[in-house]
Amino acid sequence: MSRPVTLFTGQWADLPLETLAQKVSAWGFDGLELACWGDHFEVDKALESDGYVRAKRDLLEKYGLGCWAISNHLVGQAVCDPIDTRHKSILSPAIWGDGDAEGVRQRAAEEMKKTASAAKLFGVDVVNGFTGSSVWAKLYFFPPTSQADINAGYTDFAERWIPILDHYQANGIKFALEVHPTEIAYDIYTFQRAIDAVHGHPAFGANFDPSHLIHQFVNPVEFLNAFTDRIFHVHVKDSRVQLNGRNSILSSHLDFGDHRRGWDFVSPGHGDVKWDPIVRVLNRIGYNGPLSIEWEDSGMNREFGAQEALQLVRKNDFAASDVAFDAAFAE
Repeated sequence: MSRPVTLFTGQWADLPLETLAQKVSAWGFDGLELACWGDHFEVDKALESDGYVRAKRDLLEKYGLGCWAISNHLVGQAVCDPIDTRHKSILSPAIWGDGDAEGVRQRAAEEMKKTASAAKLFGVDVVNGFTGSSVWAKLYFFPPTSQADINAGYTDFAERWIPILDHYQANGIKFALEVHPTEIAYDIYTFQRAIDAVHGHPAFGANFDPSHLIHQFVNPVEFLNAFTDRIFHVHVKDSRVQLNGRNSILSSHLDFGDHRRGWDFVSPGHGDVKWDPIVRVLNRIGYNGPLSIEWEDSGMNREFGAQEALQLVRKNDFAASDVAFDAAFAE
């Protein structure tokens, strides 16, 4: 199959972009999904200078790399979240400001609009990211939580995100939510609820990432089947359930990489995600966009993991058959 294979740079933002581009090109990737942190893609600089955008493209072209999406997960998280000191570590000083929660949310929303404008200038039509959620902390319904409480969270999401999505649509950009615990949508039912909340907005879809579904015991294939027209981008990422009778799927407040956790992220091919049925659905629904490797594995060297994952994707990204297997028997 001819889908481009890219590397999401979010977990590599400690490296200068040119250093990473040189590595990725030598490994055989087709391109990068640029994170809007580190020096990989800076929204403010992209809007201030045509030269900045051209320089980024020139750098990628120097190493034979393309880019089909940029990602602004960190800022998107702050749009709907109850803000606390943890957010300060993932936001720029300009967005954090004085830390007043509503001010942070409003500045984050404006930055997400600017990200769409920057994406247009850069020549990509998908921005991946998070939305945050005012109701994620109410996941376990005690003290008793009514559906009115949850509906208020989806109303808040819609009020904050519809103006952002309108800006995306006006600029020909799609926003792909990485459906994920801590977001307004984390499984099939909540993603449908989020779609309904924004009235089926055409700029709102999914960055499909099976790793966040598999440890919730949600079949990633069923997610694809449910949202065939909303798959705007695909992450290749894996997770492994490792329940042993002592731990919990809630992870026991243990850090990633702790062997006692009930589940953990692992490099693609080392977890519970089955890639063959996913590729078959992607073929059926006509998804021809990037397959973007998001490397997260606390127990594996990332350079080894990225290269191994690339070979996994190349091996599994087969084309659909163009002939019925039993056609030779037809008269």
